[in-house]
Amino acid sequence: MNAAVVEEYGTPRYRAFEEPVAGEGQLVVEVEAAGLNPVDQAKAAGRFYSGRAPLPFVAGGEGAGIVAGGRRVYFDAPVAPFGSMADRSLVNAADAIDVPDGVEPALAVAVGIAGLAAWLPLAWRAQLQPGETVLVLGATGVVGCIAVQAAKLLGAARVVAAGRNEQALARAAALGADATVRLDASEGDDLTAAFREAAGGGVDVVIDPLWGEPAVAALGALGDGGRLIQIGQSAGATATFPSAIVRGKLAEIRGHTNFLAPHDVKVAAYRTLAEHAAAGRITVEIEAAPLSEVATVWERQQAGGHGKKLVLVP
Repeated sequence: MNAAVVEEYGTPRYRAFEEPVAGEGQLVVEVEAAGLNPVDQAKAAGRFYSGRAPLPFVAGGEGAGIVAGGRRVYFDAPVAPFGSMADRSLVNAADAIDVPDGVEPALAVAVGIAGLAAWLPLAWRAQLQPGETVLVLGATGVVGCIAVQAAKLLGAARVVAAGRNEQALARAAALGADATVRLDASEGDDLTAAFREAAGGGVDVVIDPLWGEPAVAALGALGDGGRLIQIGQSAGATATFPSAIVRGKLAEIRGHTNFLAPHDVKVAAYRTLAEHAAAGRITVEIEAAPLSEVATVWERQQAGGHGKKLVLVP
């Protein structure tokens, strides 16, 4: 079969790879669409925090496709050395999630890792309550765009979208954000003030895929009992801030990774996301390309997807 193969750490190449064979409790998936995510690039580069995967292996952690019996499933934990970026992949049967009717393969992938990274921090980690105010940092990316919509669906009274790209912020507003803040227009206390002004007061929940200085400013904008859910470090791996902005208002910083969410929580969240997407309540811009163009698409992801979910089609 054809696949995006990591033969040396770096960019995968379109090559032939061995066919997966299902063992007990496993399924071979005829892949219809595979998502490209930053985590895939970290693994291929050999710098993922869990360690380097043995070479060679097929890139890609999430995909959608057909299994025996005609079921369409979504998966995000293929059995090594197989990945999602191939004609076929191998998954444990218990990890395959049925895709609701009306959800095309590319959309099934788009609301997978990115969708869960938006929905779970709000619904599961923050326990967002109806009427609360949400600040979405990095709202111009795929996760941020979904988070804006998810916050509204979960009952947020006001959603503030923050990012650097003015055109993408306009899209966030069209998707339901009540106010937008340019992250590159101010810094420090001025950025905190901009967040509070856009929120109409203290923020209840921050979704933070950035860390660094934007997270410090967002912590300052939290109201009493506010929660910052930390999901990434696109703006830097470290942040320095005084303890008072946390302890002085009983604020909380909670980490989130999809990998540690209980399976039943993930399955329920995925099905909810997929149903919202099928009904048009969650929309995602998708850019699909043939699997044979994986090297080019890989470079595009590294340069920034510009708010579009990049999907590879075998």
